[in-house]
Amino acid sequence: MNDRFINDNKSDWQRLEDLLKLLDSMALRQFSREEVRELGKLYRRAASDLAIARSETRDPRLINYLNSLVVRAHGHIYRAESGGGNKIANFFWRDFPQTFRRTWKFTAFAFIFTTVFGVIGFVATKRDAEFSEFAGVSPQMRYVIKQRVHWWEDLNDANQIGSSQILTNNIGVTFIAFALGGLLGLGTLYVLASNGLSIGAVLSLTYSEGFGNALVTFMVGHGVIELSCIFIAGGAGLMLGYGMLVPGNLSRADSLKKYGLEAVRLIIGCVPLLFIAGFIEGFISPANIPAEAKFGVAILTGILLYSYLFFAGRTAKEDLPDAATANK
Repeated sequence: MNDRFINDNKSDWQRLEDLLKLLDSMALRQFSREEVRELGKLYRRAASDLAIARSETRDPRLINYLNSLVVRAHGHIYRAESGGGNKIANFFWRDFPQTFRRTWKFTAFAFIFTTVFGVIGFVATKRDAEFSEFAGVSPQMRYVIKQRVHWWEDLNDANQIGSSQILTNNIGVTFIAFALGGLLGLGTLYVLASNGLSIGAVLSLTYSEGFGNALVTFMVGHGVIELSCIFIAGGAGLMLGYGMLVPGNLSRADSLKKYGLEAVRLIIGCVPLLFIAGFIEGFISPANIPAEAKFGVAILTGILLYSYLFFAGRTAKEDLPDAATANK
């Protein structure tokens, strides 16, 4: 009974989900009259299907899925328009982390791609220091490193100025990684590769001069959030390219709109995270405190960030149970 019930109604449930996703980013009054009628019809049908599932299928996964779908539809249809503050809170508590979970594969690819080029930059520079110039390390920076100068310690003298400069740079890199995704994703790949090579080369040079551990200790406190944002932005840029290159059953315009909305949510969600990373990099990372404290900050921010991304706004259902497994 379960297989047939799911197969007969799955398309209606999916269409209701599509309408609810649209309502996550727009008001009900922006729907056309036909869409409002369709939403009401699908909501009533889903409520009826939920009653049937409870009385006849006794499948907890299916019941949880339909219950979540009905609750979401009821909330959108009957709630009063939320104030701006509530919309912002809902976005960061629900929409952003849910979008991250839906699109995590793009972020993971950006992480792996950058890491590979980071390793290339480190190893190639270790074998030949001249490679660092190809990796984007200026001759001036090479001279500073050669003199064993801890340049990041200058932030201690003017934290506010340093923090604001860092924040501006981080936001710039993040938005560039995203925006260049419009070049079929190739621009994003270039930014990720360049950053990976540069970081790897600088680390290699500093380790060769004997103070690589000091640089890592500086980077680790803010690095978890900062690099995560760059990977998320890179994934968002790759998503734009994917939407143009692999539209599937959609037109290229519709595919770009679909992936573009997801990508924009990710970028907006990264903005406050970058402010946090900039604060840590300007005030905590260069501070004269024990290395253990900075690594503790890294561990704490990592736990908090990824607990938020993987669990905030999680519903009883995030995947529709397949008909093939509904009886299990």
